[in-house]
Amino acid sequence: MAGIYLHIPFCKQACHYCDFHFSTSLKKKDDLVIALVKEMQLRKNELQDEPVETIYFGGGTPSLLSVQELKSLIAAVYENFKVIADPEITLEANPDDLTEASLVGEQSKTIFEAYKDIGINRLSIGIQSFFEEDLKLMNRAHNANEAKKCIESATAIFDNITIDLIYGIPGMSNERWMQNIETALSFNIPHISSYALTVEPKTALEKFIEKGIVKPVDDEIAQQHFQLLVDTLMEHDFIHYELSNFGKEGYFSKNNSAYWLGKKYLGIGPSAHSYDGLHRSWNVANNSKYIKSLQENILPSEVETLSTVDRFNETIMTGLRTIWGVSLNKVKESFGEKYLEYLIQQSQKYIEEGLLEIDNSNPSLPVLKTTAKGKFLADGIASDLFLLNLQ
Repeated sequence: MAGIYLHIPFCKQACHYCDFHFSTSLKKKDDLVIALVKEMQLRKNELQDEPVETIYFGGGTPSLLSVQELKSLIAAVYENFKVIADPEITLEANPDDLTEASLVGEQSKTIFEAYKDIGINRLSIGIQSFFEEDLKLMNRAHNANEAKKCIESATAIFDNITIDLIYGIPGMSNERWMQNIETALSFNIPHISSYALTVEPKTALEKFIEKGIVKPVDDEIAQQHFQLLVDTLMEHDFIHYELSNFGKEGYFSKNNSAYWLGKKYLGIGPSAHSYDGLHRSWNVANNSKYIKSLQENILPSEVETLSTVDRFNETIMTGLRTIWGVSLNKVKESFGEKYLEYLIQQSQKYIEEGLLEIDNSNPSLPVLKTTAKGKFLADGIASDLFLLNLQ
């Protein structure tokens, strides 16, 4: 099965830490929606043999689109691709877009009821923090009160909800981080995604740190926050199924899990990426060029054929981030004996340090995994296991 990701490149304002492709001008929104539909029409044969099981609206801020615009894009997916009976349809949203009390129409409905009516069955809400000082530092468009009210209203209509939280924010104590976690748990939501604040090049956050306006991000504090998060959520029956993702049983993100398990996905929209197992493609990260290209019936994308080494490295990176780990049998079948020998040899020092382990609970299906001690370091460990070349 496959997934479809739609990148909605609009935001009300720029978060200080974000380096994703977006625009704070909505002038091209109508043309962009038309272009998204056109891209799906031009690419409908790419998933001919793959039923679509997930539809994901990411961004940017997809909740800036109207309900009618979202409905038209969902309809376009169904018109151009084979979709399973009950797909996971996720909308990323910000709290300030979800405070609308009712919608004008034949019947008065909350925004959440309207979303549910058009088929959206999962919400991903960008909370980031429940504290004003953190939200202001990150230049988020919502305040703490809006964050709480939004979740209260959402849980009245939606069962499948995830929220984003950011840790390692300069000035955030362990106590304040724990309050964030406890506040999230008080809403009884079934999924939490949480990320360390990273300083990306050319962002406002990088400039503020360089000028001394904001303290540098402290990796040691971030690691403490991560461990508090893992310990607390696991005590509350969350499964830490991917480095940054925690879900109750039955509530893992099907869309994101597909990425980590190497399934095919089609990225629609400016800057969106696609993957079919052997190739990766990406669209131009420019709204005007994207729209113009599709008006001329030209796909605005570049394609890269992945080498065996590329695919091996990606298998290691994605596998070590998850509870599923890296299947040693799959490495041997997909890449050959030399690649397996290399992986086991390179992993040995991390196994001796207690950061990696080979899970032989099923002797016929051995799996290389990070240990509890190694989870926070998973990306760094994986990059050290990467191959540049194998003769």
